[in-house]
Amino acid sequence: MRRIRVLLFGGGAAVLIWLVLHVGPSAIAESITRVTGWQFALICLAHGLAMAVDTVGWRYAFTRDRVPFLRLLAARTAGEAINLVTVLASVGGEAVKTWILRRDVPYEESVPSVIVAKTAAVVSQAIFLLFGLLISWTILSWDSPFMTGLLWLLLIEVAAIGGFMATQVTGLIQRAGRLFGALGMARVDGSVARLDHDLRRYYREHWRRFLASIGWHALGGALAVVETFLIMHSIGLHASLFTAVVVDSLGAGIRFATFLVPASLGALESGNAAAFAALGYGAGAGLVFTLVRRARQVVWIGLGICVLVLMGARAKQPQQADVAPADRATPGAGARHASRGSLSSPYREG
Repeated sequence: MRRIRVLLFGGGAAVLIWLVLHVGPSAIAESITRVTGWQFALICLAHGLAMAVDTVGWRYAFTRDRVPFLRLLAARTAGEAINLVTVLASVGGEAVKTWILRRDVPYEESVPSVIVAKTAAVVSQAIFLLFGLLISWTILSWDSPFMTGLLWLLLIEVAAIGGFMATQVTGLIQRAGRLFGALGMARVDGSVARLDHDLRRYYREHWRRFLASIGWHALGGALAVVETFLIMHSIGLHASLFTAVVVDSLGAGIRFATFLVPASLGALESGNAAAFAALGYGAGAGLVFTLVRRARQVVWIGLGICVLVLMGARAKQPQQADVAPADRATPGAGARHASRGSLSSPYREG
């Protein structure tokens, strides 16, 4: 799988280079330089607010409020940073989130919460994609390639959400685990059954918290629209908030459909180029818009990596203090204690 993602990353990079050469590096640089420092800072802040609101949505994905909000926000920031650079990483961002929370909640609670939060997020994205489709209907004709693309993205996302939800509420995770075990593809233990049970129990007994999670993620999506609006105006495009909804919903749909491509590289650039051309702004404007958003991503990736390094350093301090004198004198004891703090999960298969 990692080789496939590397190949997809390479293909996306090639598409990006082709788009830059097609539009013209000088024209792109001229448009990007229009973004002032305070405008870029405001764009980064808008994304931070959206991430904070999404974190509240993740909090409702737990059966109860046990984790401090700032710890959740730190975990989300670090996890999303790893997700964006996962082509170079050996551990996914979702695993990083559960690792950061390991001192507040056991993996038996954090792993289901990540799955539920991801489900709530894609449901809210589908709602926004539908909203963007309806707004596009007032601007473009139904038979336009742009409208066709939006409609297909919506159908794909709705079908995927239905399958994902069915997997969680009908016990298909455990059944799939048994199938993989029978085929010798993975060693499955009782943790898979426990995950199935916890997910079904959440949706059955805490469905109000799930609806609240969807609501908070939808609010985070609204703040993401504000970020899109700010970027468009910073590069000289006079767009309305409704147009920003169309652009942002399309981007969310592309990211969902191309989740295997690290950071949707190439796919997002080409999709936005086509969208901006259909909306009358020109393909070059769509590419510049995406590059400014990429620059914001770089800033938050840096913050996420810093959070991860800080959490790792704090995790080592108590472990070193807990080492008994006899252990200090035993060769290899430090390695044994370090291994206890390594990333692991009872939901891991084999």
